Amino acid sequence: MTTTIPKPRRARAEATEPTVAPEVPGQLSDNDMYDRMVSAILDHRLPPGTKLVEDKLAAAFGVSRTRVRPVLVRLANEQVVTLTPNRGASIAQPTPQEALEVFEARRLLEPRLVELFIANATDADIAALRTCIDDEEAARASGDMRRAIRLSGDFHLHIAQAAGHQTLGRILRELVSRTSLILMTYSPSHAREREEATACGCREHRALIDAIRLRDAREAARLMLTHLARIETQLEFTPPAADAPDLAQLLGA
Repeated sequence: MTTTIPKPRRARAEATEPTVAPEVPGQLSDNDMYDRMVSAILDHRLPPGTKLVEDKLAAAFGVSRTRVRPVLVRLANEQVVTLTPNRGASIAQPTPQEALEVFEARRLLEPRLVELFIANATDADIAALRTCIDDEEAARASGDMRRAIRLSGDFHLHIAQAAGHQTLGRILRELVSRTSLILMTYSPSHAREREEATACGCREHRALIDAIRLRDAREAARLMLTHLARIETQLEFTPPAADAPDLAQLLGA
């Protein structure tokens, strides 16, 4: 890979949260712990419903439990983590209604962000988007669907970062984290459908880059809306029907 895409999650932490100094030199800061947890969610290493035991998190990060709690609260405020009294923390499990609301919010924000990206983006920013798509297609071809989904999110985050609108960018970064949980929960159950959905995403991203390269803000905004709407239509809110049981087998006939 010849172009390095900036890390949007780091930008979010630095822009919206003060850095909390580690207790001792060499320890992770609160922002470091936050970034690592968000990265694990975007990489689909922490699926919805995963219980987050403070002692285990503290041991993994090499800090005390009191250092972990503010990070969990911050993630809970972004609706990525659920905090339940007497039960602790767990990765959020989005409901169908929450999933629809997240995509509605993204359809409101992202056309404007891509317009701002076109107004402010450099050739290097556009090249970074191309590299992201190349990597996404390579991940899909190798069967690494987790990485493909992560890179798809990075594509949108890079547009938001280079757009230069900090408020909309911060909101979108939170929505992308929640989208990752939504995709883990409601993506098509069949492997072929999941692969086709990701392939469509790559093609739509390339069409979007063509409009960006031509500085056609109206067409880019339209393509962004179409892209997000298609992802939403791929979600499966109803579990697939189970095959009828073989009663003769069950009853020993």
